[in-house]
Amino acid sequence: MSGLPGSNLVVLVVGKGAREHALAWKLSQIVKHVFVYPGNGGTQKGVANVSNLTERPVNQGSDYEYIARTAKALNVGLAVIGPDDAVVDGIEEHFRHAAIPCFPPSKAAAELEGSKVFAKTFMDKHNIPTAAHRSFSDVEAAIAYVESVNHRIVIKADGLAAGKGVVLPETTTEALAELRGILQDEKFGAAGSSVVIEEYMEGDEISLLTFSDGTTFRSLPSGQDHKRIGEGNTGPNTGGMGVYSPVPFVTRSALDQIDREIIEPTFAGLRAEGRPFVGLLFTGIMITPVGPKVIEYNVRFGDPETQSSMMLLSDDTDLAAVLLSCTTGTLDQVRLDVRPGFACNVVVASGGYPGPYTIGKEIVLKPSPAGVMVFHAGTKRDESDGGLRTAGGRVFSVAAFGTTLREAVDKAYQGVQSVHFDGMIFRKDIAAQGLGNI
Repeated sequence: MSGLPGSNLVVLVVGKGAREHALAWKLSQIVKHVFVYPGNGGTQKGVANVSNLTERPVNQGSDYEYIARTAKALNVGLAVIGPDDAVVDGIEEHFRHAAIPCFPPSKAAAELEGSKVFAKTFMDKHNIPTAAHRSFSDVEAAIAYVESVNHRIVIKADGLAAGKGVVLPETTTEALAELRGILQDEKFGAAGSSVVIEEYMEGDEISLLTFSDGTTFRSLPSGQDHKRIGEGNTGPNTGGMGVYSPVPFVTRSALDQIDREIIEPTFAGLRAEGRPFVGLLFTGIMITPVGPKVIEYNVRFGDPETQSSMMLLSDDTDLAAVLLSCTTGTLDQVRLDVRPGFACNVVVASGGYPGPYTIGKEIVLKPSPAGVMVFHAGTKRDESDGGLRTAGGRVFSVAAFGTTLREAVDKAYQGVQSVHFDGMIFRKDIAAQGLGNI
């Protein structure tokens, strides 16, 4: 592509969470301007060279042709897509038709996340290690299978369920109730028309974000998410309550094995099936006693993984150049470096999340310590006075960098103290395993 990123590049980031705020913040340090659609209270105000697109109400945000057409009118030279549903639905095609470089994979490649049944079949076909599993669309057949096994299981809705479609029942009775809720009562709607039932894997879970141009791939440091709502990994799954990176117990040897047995065969398998992967692959991996195994694939930047990753990128890494190089098959020609040290982010959520919660609560933000970024997620600006109000389950992601993991964690929690709204909740044990406290 002629003309690498620089002061004249205009970027559009699609999404409204802390992930998109973090991407916009990092890109704004490099490019002329970043538009965010629909954005949140943080991208609306407070970051230089960043603004929200507000021409259309937020509930029209799935009109991909409109978004691509607007981007063309604004001379956007790169579109970066955050939400999983937009990627899986094929938003990339609309930007391709508008001749705008777009950074998610194609709809065909995105089926890795769009269907867990497809992903499991793909892993079996290409000898990629994962948990033993079976797929079902009939509730009675699923119940019969669960009653026949004598090991703990995990139940996964086939489609997208906002990060909450994975159930880890403790007993057979609980498992059967969950199956009926998903397959009979449509707990997850169409996303639960079929399920994957797999053997529960013992081990340490990590996340890996990997850039790919279809041939070359390069990964960011490993991270560890905290998916459950409560300390000690208790309670229901959420979209993620915090991440630290890199993970101290993941060795270079383990990462090499992951590349060799999981990442490289995944991209090679997609090429062989005529759906080359161009974008970012987010792989959930369990480090088991017999080696690393895939938990699941996601086909876009992780949230809250991205918030920590953006804090780790070196000052001389041009993120826009990295993203564009993936779309042009030139990833091997750009610099992608991280600075030595650690990053941690802590999610601040509304009371009741991931269940019912109240929005519209007044937010007070005080100055945060140096080296801390308060990324907005579920926030909005009051039209009457410009004040901040809560507008979602996960409201903020407070991210910090430190030369040691202890420093990064301490600074992130210091940053949390700069946030206040009624009923706010957050986990107090993010990175406990990395710090050796478990």
